Amino acid sequence: MTAATPARLPPLEILRQLVAFPTVSSDTNRPLIEWVASYLASHSVEHYVWIDPDQPEKAGLMAHAGPRVPGAVVLSGHTDVVPVDGQAWTGDPFTLEERDGKYFGRGAADMKGFVALAIWALVEARYGVLKTPLQLALSFDEEIGCTGAPPLIAAMQDLLPRGAAVIVGEPSMMRAVTAHKGIAGFDTLLRGFEVHSSLLPSGVNAVMEAAELITWAKARNAQAAAQAPSAMAALFDPAYTTAHVGTIRGGTAHNITAKECRLDMTFRVVPGETVAEVTAAYREEVARLQAAMQMVHPDCSITLAPLFDVPPLTPEVDGVAEALVRSLTGDNGTHAVSFASEGGQFQEAGYSTVLCGPGDIAQAHQPDEFISKAQFQMGQDFMHNLLERLSQ
Repeated sequence: MTAATPARLPPLEILRQLVAFPTVSSDTNRPLIEWVASYLASHSVEHYVWIDPDQPEKAGLMAHAGPRVPGAVVLSGHTDVVPVDGQAWTGDPFTLEERDGKYFGRGAADMKGFVALAIWALVEARYGVLKTPLQLALSFDEEIGCTGAPPLIAAMQDLLPRGAAVIVGEPSMMRAVTAHKGIAGFDTLLRGFEVHSSLLPSGVNAVMEAAELITWAKARNAQAAAQAPSAMAALFDPAYTTAHVGTIRGGTAHNITAKECRLDMTFRVVPGETVAEVTAAYREEVARLQAAMQMVHPDCSITLAPLFDVPPLTPEVDGVAEALVRSLTGDNGTHAVSFASEGGQFQEAGYSTVLCGPGDIAQAHQPDEFISKAQFQMGQDFMHNLLERLSQ
């Protein structure tokens, strides 16, 4: 008796399966990765699961279809999603729901829609005759600083033939995005010296010193906004590198100089500037402020703990990935985005890289997140065209 051929799931059913896994970044993504691995294995697709040794509840996956030669097109996506806590959803965020020409569910746009299409394409490639290989790279912890992609990229070098072009499927309305800002951040802890507030000059108020760093950030933003942007920076809105403090907490009581204050300082860096240059300027300001605090009391300090460090995606000259996506979509526009992605990390590793995926970034992280049926179909059409191209 001949064994039955395993079912080849349509993209929508794959998306339904993916959304059902609540892969919030603070939780495990292993069940999703294990489902994908099992599905690929059922179709004899070469694949590897990479488990993070530092947090074994997290895993990435890489896969290869077609001839085992260099030059693959790599479809890259992240499996984690942002939390739904406190959001007013009209349905279960982890059950895909179709209504009004849209597919609703956490991650439907960012970016399980693309991941579902990429998995579908890889299985279809297994049953085709490709002359150029197709690869898949699924990461984790993208939403908390793109920390899962670099070790996965490193592992790919030993397990798969080297790819030539990477398509990162962040929601771009199927447009070719060739540039994005980099991002870096620091958990900044200021330790002052407590005294009664009536004795203010003899103490060091960590909250008020933190305000100095916020003032520095505001002045830096104002100065950058007042300058004429470079041609590269002009692609972005805003057209300059920004410094931002999203949270701050500290202090004990209204009549005590604050002993501690903690803030997060983040930078979104335009291509043409480096993350290292921008963070060096912050470290210099921190060192200046710390020295001033220690003039009052030597036990004062400012400690920086890096949160993330993601390089920008820079437009390439004669980029292979860009040319491929433009030829498949017909998009000839110039597109840059101010959010960061794993694209800069692939580019830093030597891959030609472009962002292109279905859905609208405006829906990312929102309650009732959705991808339109039209965009999902455009993504499937793109995958059809890509498979045809790789077969020529």
